[in-house]
Amino acid sequence: MGFLSNRARKAAGGTVFEKDGTPKPSVLRAMERAVDVQRPLVLANIRRLQRKHPQATPAELVSIVEKHYLNTVTGGGAAVGATAVVPAIGTVAALGLSAAATVGFLEATALYAQSVAELHGVHLSDPERSRTMVMAIMLGEEGTAMMQSVAGRGGKPWASSLGKMPSGVMGSVGSSIRKQFMKRVIARQGTALFGRALPLGIGAVVGGAGNHAMGKGVIKAARRAFGPVPETISGELAEDLRQTPDKP
Repeated sequence: MGFLSNRARKAAGGTVFEKDGTPKPSVLRAMERAVDVQRPLVLANIRRLQRKHPQATPAELVSIVEKHYLNTVTGGGAAVGATAVVPAIGTVAALGLSAAATVGFLEATALYAQSVAELHGVHLSDPERSRTMVMAIMLGEEGTAMMQSVAGRGGKPWASSLGKMPSGVMGSVGSSIRKQFMKRVIARQGTALFGRALPLGIGAVVGGAGNHAMGKGVIKAARRAFGPVPETISGELAEDLRQTPDKP
């Protein structure tokens, strides 16, 4: 595996990575931007689910969101990994597609986490707080520990206190979480990125399985962050959803 990774790095010719093996700044910026999902898109996602499942409770909608998220990231990883089988697609192209898949994974995770937040009555219109929440969830136990340390809620779910945290506290913890996010998540996705570029169909297996495992970890962290799902949709969300236009 190590040999294949080194060979892939050399073949990439600097299209995705620097000479020292770190992702290029443009890739890093794309990863950071990927976790910024605007609230109107989140509301539209929930509204779409409501139209398809008009009788669903908030808990059932969260379950649907979880399944859709896991299917999306697993299928995306496998699909990109499968391109390594095609002779016309070389390692450079496979790595480029895999980098795009990494951004896609982050975008799907951001949409998932923010949709779950809304269904729990956590409405984050501040992009910085929303971004911190997504990154903390993706960090898993480490992110949970960091957020609970400032939320002051002991072992209780920390996400509901996000809107009440002072800006200074949020700025400090947000900066720490961002540093750890870029360090840890890129390390995890870097391994998955090379795995998806493996030839002979191995990439499809590694890509799908890797994304599935990471997706399961995200869901576990989100459940811990938010706790039990409310029995009803909050009044604020219900009103915002009523004002969200239906789209075909």
